[in-house]
Amino acid sequence: MDPNQNLSNETSQLQQLALQFKIEVINDVSDDMLDPSLVSDLPVEWARSHLMLPIKHLGEFRALITDPKNINAQKQLQLLLNQELTPMLAAKETILNAIERCYFRRKETASEFIQDLRDQSPEAEITRRPADDLLQMAENAPVTQLINLILLEAVKARASDVHIEPYESRLKIRYRIDGMLYDQASPPKNLELALISRLKVMAHMDIAEKRLPQDGVARVHIGKREIDIRISTVPIAEGERVVLRLLDRNSTLLPLAGLGLGPDLMEKYNRLIKEPNGIILVCGPTGSGKTTTLYAALQQLDKTRINILTIEDPVEYQLPDIGQIQVKPKIGLTFANGLRHILRQDPDVILVGEIRDLETAEIAIRASLTGHLVFSTLHTNDAPSAVTRMTDMGIPPYLCAASLRAAVAQRLVRRLCPSCKLQAKLMPEELASFGAYAKKLSEKPVWTAKGCKDCRDGFRGRTGLFELMEITPEISETIRAEHANTAMLRRLAVNQGMKTLLDDAVEKLLEGETTLPEILRSIGQGAV
Repeated sequence: MDPNQNLSNETSQLQQLALQFKIEVINDVSDDMLDPSLVSDLPVEWARSHLMLPIKHLGEFRALITDPKNINAQKQLQLLLNQELTPMLAAKETILNAIERCYFRRKETASEFIQDLRDQSPEAEITRRPADDLLQMAENAPVTQLINLILLEAVKARASDVHIEPYESRLKIRYRIDGMLYDQASPPKNLELALISRLKVMAHMDIAEKRLPQDGVARVHIGKREIDIRISTVPIAEGERVVLRLLDRNSTLLPLAGLGLGPDLMEKYNRLIKEPNGIILVCGPTGSGKTTTLYAALQQLDKTRINILTIEDPVEYQLPDIGQIQVKPKIGLTFANGLRHILRQDPDVILVGEIRDLETAEIAIRASLTGHLVFSTLHTNDAPSAVTRMTDMGIPPYLCAASLRAAVAQRLVRRLCPSCKLQAKLMPEELASFGAYAKKLSEKPVWTAKGCKDCRDGFRGRTGLFELMEITPEISETIRAEHANTAMLRRLAVNQGMKTLLDDAVEKLLEGETTLPEILRSIGQGAV
């Protein structure tokens, strides 16, 4: 049946019930109606199963319901909350959506839960259980609740990673937010074994193996959101260190315009990604946003008319209408092997997660020369270095010159919070280190971080710094000459109008996007 017809039928039924029971109907629940304190003692499972939620509407306490005949559940809700609630009718999906939003906003934190644990069970009175009881310990409700709270807090804080680090007398937890690590409340040391065992159970790891590193994947839900968690354990002197990488499968991927590309770079990049063949390389260190840039490029393409396939390690986000292959070296599915099979799938565009070796590089080059557009990444510091890295791997310079379309280098810097950033002037010694940019920077104000309730340390989110080297006929000829080095290619590219990472950084500094310390942290003092 047509979903619109279902919706129309449900609306009609609600109107009939409203007339019959003389109850008000509400079609939209705004954020200011949701009060997380009202549901602090109401289990989310109860709210979902009974399709009921207490809200505040026009200064009164109300109960969202779908079935006015279910008087018993309404009485239960009033008893649970010790509060008189006037019923309001709403559609099933409206109530479920309001439940997810309300419970997500609850203020219960891991630090409060940890303090409650300490109050209930002082560490001095607790002795560790033997190793063969770890699974039983891991299944204890407090440990499960604590892990759920840690993960929920991390998602709310937009953390990309959670670090669990054991030391001799304490257990340290840190979140990586916008590229920086921040300390969180430390759980009692006596919970270490239980926490790590519970995480291993979630990721289908061997909980008895503590001597070797392990990797696994867990999946959790936050309402309708699905979060993949890649869990890595490494044995250290004080126990096992665990790092959790959080990947929100339903997160909205940034469009190219949201990455921080300037208008000129955007125009060039949009033109390059529509080329019929060749290789486009995105370069930078780990965690510099290379995959996000490639995903944004793929999203720009017409997926209804072309076949796009990727091979990645790991598949970080699900892309609609694109075939994504996960590398599995244990069973022989490497980048090189997977790429060979992709070429038999009649692709138009191929994304190779990373060119790590000569074999993968050769197949990618061959694919680009036979009519495919290939995207990939390399770990180099700047765009011109991508060419020398490929030749150092063993690719002949003439093949590099024939196949490369462009190399993009990028970094990520934290973006200043617009609510609290402050104007500032650079000191003479800071200006002196900028050489040719000193005069430009001395004439305009820059900005610095302050910090407020809306941000963390004066920053909120990140933006990219970019350097795009298009392989022009002159650059291609220089590569083919077999004596091209990085410095030579950089000079030629700059003479032809390439904006360097530092050029882009200075622009974003003057626009109030970021700060000088952030730029130095990202691209290094040597680049200035």
